[in-house]
Amino acid sequence: MKQMVLKLIKVTIILILIPVAMILVANLTIELRTQGKTYADTSEIPKNKVGLVLGTAKLLRSGNVNKYFQYRIAATVKLYKAGKIDFVLVSGDNGRTEYDEPTDFKEALIADGIPENKIFLDYAGFRTLDSVVRAKKVFGQNSLTIISQEFHNERAIFLAEANDIKAVGFNARDASIRYGLKVRIREYFSRTKVFIDILFGVKPKFLGEPIEIK
Repeated sequence: MKQMVLKLIKVTIILILIPVAMILVANLTIELRTQGKTYADTSEIPKNKVGLVLGTAKLLRSGNVNKYFQYRIAATVKLYKAGKIDFVLVSGDNGRTEYDEPTDFKEALIADGIPENKIFLDYAGFRTLDSVVRAKKVFGQNSLTIISQEFHNERAIFLAEANDIKAVGFNARDASIRYGLKVRIREYFSRTKVFIDILFGVKPKFLGEPIEIK
């Protein structure tokens, strides 16, 4: 009986350690592979035709403006006004009529001085994978500047390179650890899923007809 209990404990420990190891390896791999590919200074980042800003909700459940939304808008405007991108491709979730990330971003970007004709919208950016792959397959971009928080940019760049897209990231201001704790925890699991998606060749939910950015 004692041996059986010890064996059960060992198996349980192994079952716990394996996913923990996978999460740690996935995160470390993405960090190492994207070193030197994200920027916080507009004077240092190379120019690209298109900046891909990754969508997020404008409002929290509390009704307050989401800081991740606010900071990505500021970063996009800063990059555009520095002349480091010519067009903005906003990719986000519009899976429900009452929820429209791309339009929320567009309105905020226009309000901050980016001309409407310089903004393109991808309404089917349900996941980072969809946003990155559709930027190439639908919007014809083989080189991108991705705009989000640094931890998100790293994952997006890794996905871009796995799909033969040359990418750099411009880092929006990050939220405090307390504010974004759930987001940062979720990011660890999202990075692990990246490798599963690549292994199984997961494709975007939708593609569609090509859209020329000009």
